[in-house]
Amino acid sequence: MMNSISRRSFLHCGALCLGGLTSSSILAADAATKPLFRIGLMTDLHYADKASTKTRFYREALGKLDEAVTAFNQEKPAFVIELGDLIDKATTVEQELEWLGTIEKHYAQLSMPRHYVLGNHCVTTLTKEEFAAHTGMSKTPHYTFENAGVTFIVLDACYREDGVAYGRENFDWKDTAIPKPELDWLQTQLATAKGPVVIFAHQRLDDSPSHNVKNAVAVRAALEKSGKVLAVFQGHSHKNDYQQIAGIHYCTLVAMVEGSGIENSGYTLLDVMPDHSLRLHGFRRQVNRELPH
Repeated sequence: MMNSISRRSFLHCGALCLGGLTSSSILAADAATKPLFRIGLMTDLHYADKASTKTRFYREALGKLDEAVTAFNQEKPAFVIELGDLIDKATTVEQELEWLGTIEKHYAQLSMPRHYVLGNHCVTTLTKEEFAAHTGMSKTPHYTFENAGVTFIVLDACYREDGVAYGRENFDWKDTAIPKPELDWLQTQLATAKGPVVIFAHQRLDDSPSHNVKNAVAVRAALEKSGKVLAVFQGHSHKNDYQQIAGIHYCTLVAMVEGSGIENSGYTLLDVMPDHSLRLHGFRRQVNRELPH
């Protein structure tokens, strides 16, 4: 676990992006054009005090999170958001709450506001109300907030296709949907947004062959109709991925839980530029991306 990160080390943590740039060179290129603000992003920590599997190293999530928190506290983004699966499944509610309390103490070391997206693993054992009561999450898992004229919408796809909310192992993780009341609410938020919009989700909303929301086509139609959505940031499938659909960027971020060692982590600084283009600076295994407006 890292207790501190030098500026030089931090800037050289980024993976190579598609254009062959590193985080440090992108940041240097951006020196003359400062972003409106920055956002910290990470996903799929799956913290649990249990033995690792072949690829998932649950206990190591604490050290990986600590490195990201240190970096964010140094770089001072406007806020940080975790895109779901903060914890992994426990066998009892009491054990799950203990694990959640542990990871929450580490996440709460951030010096800026923090946000949460519900992932399917967050509410396998717990209910949504229990997760919210033991974290800094909004009591309503889907909500809207603004920063510097940009509207951010947090979605909750932890529902079965029949509209029943996840909780107490009552679902198959492949059965995921945005229920009609939330979809109606989303359309209202998009209609009333005065500026550009960014969406945060756990389950994928793009045209992925797996890990996607069952009614993703309907959700995308709402996003496209608004003409306001810049990008969707999502997790769930654990691998870097990117699609552009109807002018909207869909960025899937790499999971923190996959692989042993601090080098097998991933977190992101996202720059919102004055022209509302987006520049994603990835660290460890998270790739960089430039997303034009």
